[in-house]
Amino acid sequence: MDGPPIFAGLKVIDCATYIAAPTAATVLADFGAEVIKIEAPGDGDPWRHLHQRPGLPNSPHNYTWLMDNRNKLGLALDLKSEAGRAVMERLVSQADVLITNQPLPVRERLKLRYSDFAEKYPRLIYASFTAYGEEGEESGKIGFDLTAFWARSGLMDQVRADRDTMPARSVGGMGDHPTGMSFYAGILTALWQRERTGKGAEVRSSLMGNGLFSNAMLVQAALCGASIPSRPPRSQTTSALGGTYRTSDDRWFLLALSNEVKQWPALIRAIGREDLGADPRFADVDSRRTNAPMLMGLLDGVFATRTLAEWRRALDAEGLNFGIVSTVEEAANDPQAHAAGILRPYADTGLMTIDSPFTVSTVAKVPITEAPDHGQHSAQILRAAGYSEDEVARLRAAGVISGP
Repeated sequence: MDGPPIFAGLKVIDCATYIAAPTAATVLADFGAEVIKIEAPGDGDPWRHLHQRPGLPNSPHNYTWLMDNRNKLGLALDLKSEAGRAVMERLVSQADVLITNQPLPVRERLKLRYSDFAEKYPRLIYASFTAYGEEGEESGKIGFDLTAFWARSGLMDQVRADRDTMPARSVGGMGDHPTGMSFYAGILTALWQRERTGKGAEVRSSLMGNGLFSNAMLVQAALCGASIPSRPPRSQTTSALGGTYRTSDDRWFLLALSNEVKQWPALIRAIGREDLGADPRFADVDSRRTNAPMLMGLLDGVFATRTLAEWRRALDAEGLNFGIVSTVEEAANDPQAHAAGILRPYADTGLMTIDSPFTVSTVAKVPITEAPDHGQHSAQILRAAGYSEDEVARLRAAGVISGP
């Protein structure tokens, strides 16, 4: 990992809010891009304050902001003012990538559309993110991952415990973060095209598009004319070797045995019930499927006799595929996540964070630094863009920029 980070010298403007679009900028920053996070003066990006909402985890740290805006420079800029728009124009003229998820009508008012920049800056990669896409009656609607990704895609309906239970709510950012990764991939695709042609491009992505892609197996089935059944109650399962089980210490794990011919003998060894191998009710795949509710009830009784730790050892010893249902606290302290480098420390505080989910063997990521305070680097960014000290002072006095 010799030499500078792969994106050293790449200049990115993150003029986006909340999670998905800023996540793409965060990953660029992880690999060395200079990312300028633009927020409005005053309260700034609403995501900066979401951790304070009732019902969310209480922490002395702004954990939502730390995760999604690390390694960025902070600029508080009033884009509604003519002077602020001029600052933005200068920054864009020096940038390689502009990322925005401002609603389409807002972009028109602020002159932040691709058409406002494309002819003047033909090498610019303009990365546009929306909730529902940029054509159609709902193109101007706002949306969150809970609504546009999770609910609209059919995922929310399909992951309910069974057809009689309420649809399941997603957790914060569950759709945004993977969507941000696909948006990052789109930006890199456009940068690669620019390397070959010298020309910039507009990149588009949406929460709805990513939600449907995440639910692609079932949506594709529907597109092929299939009828999509509701999830049946657990008591009507068609496969006892693919389900959740509770242990004696009131913990759950998910059994996921896809190769029954090979794994059925290993399972009955792991649970100490080799006698089931001679039971005609479970003699082959078809009989196990026919008698799946009966087999699930039998396994319920077996797994209720020992703790999760005991079952982990027994199932691992036979090489069986299963997953423990971790608590969030367990996930944050998972020894495997630490060993694999999935969790990394901030260089300036020592707090741990979740790394972007891939590495490149010959490329180092930059040390992780905390997300900027509101407008923390406003003056520094403007000086680097060519503004004099007097000009910076006038812009500050006029309220066009703010920050320390």
